[in-house]
Amino acid sequence: MKIKLYQVDAFTHTLFGGNPAAVCVLEEWLPEVTMQHIAAENNLAETAFVVPDGDGYKIRWFTPTLEVDLCGHATLASAHVLFNYYGHPSAVLRFHSPRSGVLTVENKGYALTLDFPVDEVQPVEVPAALVQAFGAAPQEAYRGKTDYLLLYSTQAEIAAMQPDLKAVASVGGRGVIVSAPGDEADFVSRFFAPQAGIDEDPVTGSAHTTLAPIWSLKLGKTVLSALQLSKRGGELRCEMAGDRVKISGKAVTYLIGEIEV
Repeated sequence: MKIKLYQVDAFTHTLFGGNPAAVCVLEEWLPEVTMQHIAAENNLAETAFVVPDGDGYKIRWFTPTLEVDLCGHATLASAHVLFNYYGHPSAVLRFHSPRSGVLTVENKGYALTLDFPVDEVQPVEVPAALVQAFGAAPQEAYRGKTDYLLLYSTQAEIAAMQPDLKAVASVGGRGVIVSAPGDEADFVSRFFAPQAGIDEDPVTGSAHTTLAPIWSLKLGKTVLSALQLSKRGGELRCEMAGDRVKISGKAVTYLIGEIEV
């Protein structure tokens, strides 16, 4: 069986920036074990698989080691592929995830805008393993559905972090977000998820469903600019809309190929 594969850099306007994701557009679902093998072979943070569903698509996301509940950059990449190579007829693309419900992406021409549910976030005591992992206690700590969020004081602290990934993995969940006020943006972040097979994710759209509500309250703003301070870097615009957050960014095609399964 031949399957078309696209590799897209998401949340960037330049090639070799942002977060690379693979996208496979299928006629019907492959066996789960096969999709996991493809994701492992791609060895990217996420591979998205999409299947036609009425006037939209069903979507699932796999890291090299497991299936995840939500992935922003691979959803953005999937929409980029469907708008540019599959002639989606309207400016709004509807996805349905078995794990996260209905997700839409709007093509605004200058950017693609994800419409995602806001994460359910609660303040928590900082696990000792995370203080050890990052070498300093955060000012505040939260826990969402899948991730911890640790807030620090400055962008410089976030940029300089070299966490103990074994300690990060010990806390469970999907991963750990670290964040602080930004120098050039409203806030900055990094995301570490060794427990999901991703030591550091270049740009994490789904993490901004956790970040945007917190920073919106702290800064008194509903529209926020964000930078993810990975080596590749990522640029995002977040807009609060009730219990949803709209996350906008650009995407660039890197590769179009074909795999044999």
